[in-house]
Amino acid sequence: MSKKIKPNRYKSEANECEVLNSNSGVGIDSCLKCIMVVAFISILSLASIFVYDFITQSDFFNIKKIKISGTTRVIKKDILQLANLTCDRNIFGLNLFTIEKLIASHPWIQSACVKRNLSSVLSISIIEQKPLAIVKIENLADILINTQGRPFKEYNPLKDHLENLPVITGLDLTSSNNRYMFNGTLFNSIMDFLKIDGLSNIKQIKGDQNTGIAVETNDIYNQLPSGEQGIIQIKLGFNNFKAKLKKAKK
Repeated sequence: MSKKIKPNRYKSEANECEVLNSNSGVGIDSCLKCIMVVAFISILSLASIFVYDFITQSDFFNIKKIKISGTTRVIKKDILQLANLTCDRNIFGLNLFTIEKLIASHPWIQSACVKRNLSSVLSISIIEQKPLAIVKIENLADILINTQGRPFKEYNPLKDHLENLPVITGLDLTSSNNRYMFNGTLFNSIMDFLKIDGLSNIKQIKGDQNTGIAVETNDIYNQLPSGEQGIIQIKLGFNNFKAKLKKAKK
């Protein structure tokens, strides 16, 4: 008769110990990997900060040249002073958005675009305001409006040197969102009128909330005894200006 083989009652316990040891080894490996990843990210972050500080503070990357384009009225020196730009400043340490806002604070500048390149050249593109007319308001300084009808600065005849701009009267400023502007039916009619080509002879535009606009222009058909051209007034209302001007010429 063959002996029955008795199971080893200690076998299972040995296997359980092996499983526990195996699981603990996997846990240690995971912890080590996490620590290594955190350490790598920390070292990479510190290296990035060091590189950034070096690039934005090193004299090697100072501005070598400043190019300014689009200016006719504004002096380039004024632009550099507004943005505090000098060649001893690091080109990569500049906040371009802030510089654009500083430059655009000049009353004659509508917008500015600032770009930099790896050769340490700073390029500034300027769009200046285009004056359309002078608005006279009682008890206030004369105001210049641009081609969009927005007031952008007080008119100074000694400094601005503007000629042949029509002078508008009869308008009032309104305040909206802490900004002063012109609006309303009368103002819209004046803007429509100013869009017409060939208005170089128009000297005065008088606005009235009830009757619309009337213009003063040179009388090119009837000269005064002195040989000079006289001034005539044409009432145009609120619309249909081209037809009315054509009729007035006849």
